[in-house]
Order: sequence, then structure tokens, then C-alpha cells
Amino acid sequence: QVQLVESGGGSVQAGGSLRLSCAASGSISTFYAVGWYRQAPGKQRESVATISSSDNTNYADSVKGRFTISRDYAKNTVYLQMNSLKPEDTAVYYCNLRQRGFSYWGQGTQVTVSA
Repeated sequence: QVQLVESGGGSVQAGGSLRLSCAASGSISTFYAVGWYRQAPGKQRESVATISSSDNTNYADSVKGRFTISRDYAKNTVYLQMNSLKPEDTAVYYCNLRQRGFSYWGQGTQVTVSA
């Protein structure tokens, strides 16, 4: 079993920055994919940024150039640095880990960006 705990959410004004963290614990394999997803009220959950098991990164077009995903293997932690935040970035952000055919989700952290 894998547990994911997100932190770092909060409220900021447009143009500000936040860094989200997701700490993974439990039975974690050497190779796994991780990612950040978000869900705004009334909308479907969408992919924001992912890192594959071979460390390839992928970003949603809406966040390219503003968000950066990274991970620390030693700490089993994945980060999402969010710069130049916009009101449309407001959502609950979820961490996801995929390994051995299973997918795990964190509880989510709220990000609110005011104009």
C-alpha cells in the first residue's frame, strides 16, 4: 500500500507563487510515475504535470512555462513549483503515483488564486 500526503496549498494573489509537495510512503518501487492533477468546481479532474518512470516530464499547455514538476528520489517526494499563478489555476490539486499497475491518490490540497 502507498500513502500520499500533499502540502503547500493556500491562497495567493495573481502573479504569485506556491510550491506543492507530495510525500509518498509505504511500499514504493524503484520505478514509478508521479503527477499532479487538479479539479476546479464543476469541472473534471485534469492532468497538470507528470513525470514518467524514466523521468520524462509532461505539462498541460495551460501551465507550460509557469509550473515545474520535480522529484527527490531519496525523500520519495514530488514537488510542483507554480509561478505566475492565475485565477484560473484555482482548484484542488491532487498528487498521483502509479506503479505495478496500481494508481494511488492523495487527499488533495486547495490552491486559490485571487485576481
